Amino acid sequence: MGNDKTKKAILVVDDNPTHLNLLGVKLSRKGYRLITAQSGEEALKAIELERPGLVLLDMMMPKMSGIEVLKKIKGIDSEIPVAMVTAVWDKEEGKKCFEAGAYEYITKPVDFNRLETAILVKLFD
Repeated sequence: MGNDKTKKAILVVDDNPTHLNLLGVKLSRKGYRLITAQSGEEALKAIELERPGLVLLDMMMPKMSGIEVLKKIKGIDSEIPVAMVTAVWDKEEGKKCFEAGAYEYITKPVDFNRLETAILVKLFD
């Protein structure tokens, strides 16, 4: 899936700047190269330009929901792993995410040990 630098790039998508910053700080400290987006539209542009090794995608965003963005990402490149991040666990929403191609469904507040395991599984498989 590209060179090591590209494989380690993670696109974090969240309309909340506080959540985006928190995830960014934690992941940067672990040595990942970050790409950030605050909307579905920004995320799709970043996918086209960067082809990250992994996407962490918020479920609840204005204009375009996380599920809509997920489907569009998979339409661009079905090989990019996408983990959905949500404030509320919902079994039906989780099922829709997996059916649309997500490989993980993570609730906020994010358990960073679990997140790192989910990232390592996909970036270095």
